[in-house]
Amino acid sequence: MGHHTFDPEKADRLDDAERRYRYVSMEELVGALDPSPEDVVVDLGSGTGFYTDDVAGFAGTVYAVDVQEEMHDRYRQKGLPGNVEPVTAGVSGMPFGDGSVDAAYSTMTYHEFASPEALAEIRRVLSPDGRLVVADWSANGDGDRGPPTDERYDAEEAVGAVEDAGFEVERADERTETFFTVSAVA
Repeated sequence: MGHHTFDPEKADRLDDAERRYRYVSMEELVGALDPSPEDVVVDLGSGTGFYTDDVAGFAGTVYAVDVQEEMHDRYRQKGLPGNVEPVTAGVSGMPFGDGSVDAAYSTMTYHEFASPEALAEIRRVLSPDGRLVVADWSANGDGDRGPPTDERYDAEEAVGAVEDAGFEVERADERTETFFTVSAVA
């Protein structure tokens, strides 16, 4: 599978609500995360902060993790909520303590970091009752939007990978173009 990053030159597309909410709504994402006002949440591959902003209204602290400082620069230009902290790091090397995060999520970025190392790192930083929510482009999609289908995973592959990393999958939906999974630390 190809592990690429999103082109910052096209980052305006990441803030298109009609396009983004077509695949995962704020309500679905926040409902699956179920954060409390004290929770620490990590957005894995936050980009320009589109979904980070949504989650920030329900959590105590949100770390916007992205490997591209250019994405954080664009997010800062838009304006960061007071409880959001940009973190420039890869998912397989996050600067958080063991068990220090209550929930983590990835919206359309799982295909960019999917590896046993990254999933082990997510598992490491999550608390014993932590949650992981993943919405991404499915390998079963037609490829008209998002990355090429050969750079994607389907729900079954994602479920197998997160289970191997020590998660219990509570929900796995294969959709027309995407998949959505909700997992808890096992």
